[in-house]
Amino acid sequence: MERLLQYVWKYRLYPDVNLQTTDGMPLKIIDTGIQNTDAGPDFFNAKIKIGDAIWAGNVEIHRKATDWKSHHHSRDPAYDSVILHVVEEDDAVIFRPDGEQIPQVVIEIPSKIKQNMGWLLSRDTSLPCAERIHEINPIQISSWMSALLTERLERKVDDIFALLNQNQQDWNEIFYITLTRNFGFGSNGDAFECLAKSLPFKYILKQRSRREQIEALLFGQARLLNDRIDDPYYQLLQQEYRFLQQKYHLIQPDYYIIKRLRIRPSGCPHLRIAQLADIWTNYGTLFSRVLEDCQPETLKAYFNVTLSEYWDTHYNFHTLSRKKKKKIGPSTIHIILINTVAPILFAYGRQRKNPDYCAKAIQMLENIPPEQHSLINDFTGAGISVRNAYDTQALVQLRREYCEKKKCLNCRIGFSLIKK
Repeated sequence: MERLLQYVWKYRLYPDVNLQTTDGMPLKIIDTGIQNTDAGPDFFNAKIKIGDAIWAGNVEIHRKATDWKSHHHSRDPAYDSVILHVVEEDDAVIFRPDGEQIPQVVIEIPSKIKQNMGWLLSRDTSLPCAERIHEINPIQISSWMSALLTERLERKVDDIFALLNQNQQDWNEIFYITLTRNFGFGSNGDAFECLAKSLPFKYILKQRSRREQIEALLFGQARLLNDRIDDPYYQLLQQEYRFLQQKYHLIQPDYYIIKRLRIRPSGCPHLRIAQLADIWTNYGTLFSRVLEDCQPETLKAYFNVTLSEYWDTHYNFHTLSRKKKKKIGPSTIHIILINTVAPILFAYGRQRKNPDYCAKAIQMLENIPPEQHSLINDFTGAGISVRNAYDTQALVQLRREYCEKKKCLNCRIGFSLIKK
């Protein structure tokens, strides 16, 4: 209820006619302030008028006035600058440490807002507002989705910047790590990232004239060459890896184990690593190519790999399979562009202060078909139009960061419904 009161205060949803402090002084709210999400008072830099005096400072909000004492604010210097205590229930008078009384006002949460909020939070569904999304203006939803996509890209930018700080601002290394991680496709993402971090990209570049040596490095660091298998190609890779491991003083990571169970044959880790090896054999400076031409059709060609004949009859080293060319499918390439190329372009534009790259990242998402993502089915079922990857990425952000966390108060759709 305290969060709801903060919400009502922030958006001025309370009746503000003839407001008075609890001791009878006329009160006017000039500025509700800036909401604080960290420790300290709930709102900074508010401005109010009590009687004829104008006050500027912080505002603290509680359901009951006695919460001020139970939260020990009177002993915390961070609350000395509070100019107004906003409560729903006036059950105590509060004071500063020097004995001065702190002005207090009772704000009522309108009954309609309580009912709407109760309705949203009581819905035991993955999308509580599904039945009422149609009430929201489509222009408002479109604006919210634009903000959600930016939120999602900014979160990915933070991850990329953290990697940059760990890797001497080397964008080629970051592209290599990010691409390798995303070739793990969820279940092996952490393991593939660990693999990339244990095998610096410079060693890949030095050996890229021979595909089997790139495969040996990647499979060896993935701990997939540690068995005894009666297979000539496997044994060749083992031999190559032993030589390269000593040459580059490589240590196999043991933090993550590559998962092989419950993964479809076309997505098995052996095949994904072989595909990565082929990409780096053909395009050692792939990140530079991405910067030069980031049109989806151009980029798709870089990932349209052709593996060696060995992989025509294998999904792994253990068993033969029916002969078939193992290509990366169009939908998989789209996922790579969405999760690797677009975020890297956006981050590069942010770091270089070049908005053109940010715009190109967004344009790329607009030109990629919508993902077939289970997280967005409820939204499409509720009538929200999905045209491309721009929309699906926005809805994934909405689902994960707002719907699943029941943060309806922070969602523009929830805000509109609560006000109705």
